[in-house]
Amino acid sequence: MQLRKLIPALIPALALSLVGVAPAGAAETEYRRGPAPTDASIEAARGPFATASTTVSSSSATGFGGGTIYYPTSTAEGTFGAVAISPGFTGTQSSISWYGPRLASHGFVVITIDTNSTLDQPDSRATQLLAALDHLTQRSTVRTRIDASRLGVMGHSMGGGGSLRAAEQRPALQAAIPLTPWHTDKTWPGVQTPTLVIGAENDSTAPVSSHSEPFYTSLPSTSDKAYLELNGAGHLAPNTSNTTIAKYSIAWLKRFIDNDTRYEQFLCPAPARGTLIEEYRDTCPHTA
Repeated sequence: MQLRKLIPALIPALALSLVGVAPAGAAETEYRRGPAPTDASIEAARGPFATASTTVSSSSATGFGGGTIYYPTSTAEGTFGAVAISPGFTGTQSSISWYGPRLASHGFVVITIDTNSTLDQPDSRATQLLAALDHLTQRSTVRTRIDASRLGVMGHSMGGGGSLRAAEQRPALQAAIPLTPWHTDKTWPGVQTPTLVIGAENDSTAPVSSHSEPFYTSLPSTSDKAYLELNGAGHLAPNTSNTTIAKYSIAWLKRFIDNDTRYEQFLCPAPARGTLIEEYRDTCPHTA
């Protein structure tokens, strides 16, 4: 009799032991877009998605100077994550325009912005990056294509410093990529967003020893972060099409905005030092 009474109580426990308890984070959704990636596919000039673009005039932009939105034309696979990108000091969106179609062709909605003034400082650029994301998700003509919970920021030079500040100010961002970043603030312990800092070995405007390296080092050790230093490159390397920057930016955005673990292979284990990469640091394995 006692055994018969115990059996009903044991059944749920037995079922749990057979199924297993999911580890923390296992239920996190992957937003896979496009085919399985290869080195060749993420190094190519274009990804698997056809893209189109639309202009945001300065008069219709609120909080930033206008820009261009690049987006995948097909919505068959669902909504996409989105990225806002800022140029550097004295630069316009033309200096970062190559990122638009390249990233969009891998399944992102991308806005390359003009700043309110080409002389705007990094913290102003941070505010403008966030305003551009708000425009994308709330007012743009492509807002229905975007998953507003999956957003990231990028920027060159002072725009890169701005991307750090934007990530600090909006912790919900899923990824940040400062490109040869410049900022007077050298420590960023408050940034929780997965951040890939890209520096350039021969950068004389924002030397890695006083910018990219301390920026990376100061990011929390408990966060997902990486530091890629371009071999033999200068401060303006991010302003022209660059396969190394594109490859690891795509991998980072896919891994953390889309939570697409198919791209982990390009980030962990760390890329080897070589003719293109002077140095790479990371916090593998990634926790997000």
